[in-house]
Amino acid sequence: MTTYIGLIGGGNISQTHARAARAIPGVEIAASYGTNEQKVARLCREYGGKPYAELADFLAHRPMDLVAIGSPSGLHAAQGIAAAQRGLHVLTEKPIDITTERADALIAAADQAGVKLGVFFQDRSKPDILRVKKAVDSGVLGRPILADARVKWFRPPEYYTNSRWRGTWALDGGGALINQAVHTVDLMLWLFGDVVSVQAKSKALLHAIEAEDTLVALLEFASGALGVLQATTSAYPGYPRQLELTGSAGTLIISQDGLLAADLRKPPADLLSGAKADENPSASSPVVSDVRGHQAVLEDFLQAIRNNTTPRCDGREGRRSLALVEAIYAACKTGERVRCTVAG
Repeated sequence: MTTYIGLIGGGNISQTHARAARAIPGVEIAASYGTNEQKVARLCREYGGKPYAELADFLAHRPMDLVAIGSPSGLHAAQGIAAAQRGLHVLTEKPIDITTERADALIAAADQAGVKLGVFFQDRSKPDILRVKKAVDSGVLGRPILADARVKWFRPPEYYTNSRWRGTWALDGGGALINQAVHTVDLMLWLFGDVVSVQAKSKALLHAIEAEDTLVALLEFASGALGVLQATTSAYPGYPRQLELTGSAGTLIISQDGLLAADLRKPPADLLSGAKADENPSASSPVVSDVRGHQAVLEDFLQAIRNNTTPRCDGREGRRSLALVEAIYAACKTGERVRCTVAG
């Protein structure tokens, strides 16, 4: 049985969605919609489907079972709500939107329409990170003590100047934190649990953008553990994302998407039998050359549709990282410690 997917957006990430979809047997691209007609037409020529310049016409296309949203972040909820109201399942790029208020509206719309809602947090599908999740949940780290995350990436000036939305509050929702580091924020919450308070400072130190290109945050987890998050697009030439999780029984270190070290008192036997990490040059480029992570998210979402189960990262899970991002930005604005509730 063929599943038909529609693509919203004609840029780089929609090409990633297209390639991931085409790699899955039984999945066809039905249609694509975007405001840049040339990009959408090229996307359809390369991967199939009918191009549309109007969202309403696109959403009326049949057969179509679900949409993958790759538009600017500030449009995700509105477009997802419109799709859900037409009975289409919705899988959106991270973040779910740029405010929790909009995220809640999308979640409610999907619930009301009886459709599935998922968010592309592909790190949750990476083999090594899944092993880390299993290990942490089993208690091998002991009592949580410290989470240290560094997203010290680089984007050249044209990454922002050639875009109408990147680095803007209206469509990007911020800068390096909500766009680049949000994957790491999601992992910190997924692996180490809820955050209850934050302090933070942000600046635009290199790029001429509305929002920040450099941010540092101090986190307090519900467990009592502390966390430090550094996020930047100004660290030339760009370095692999690193996440260190320390507990009373040792430390696990994730570099990019692979498990770099497992310095544990009692390491599980299978913890370091990892698969090859993805090959995306994320630290220095937004181009996704290795689509295995996106493909895994899409496969999981399709299984959730078929079996009427919950996707690995559904709307409510996707909202958690956005709630923390909101709290961090509030702390940057006020200069004060901000209480945080990541659950809806």
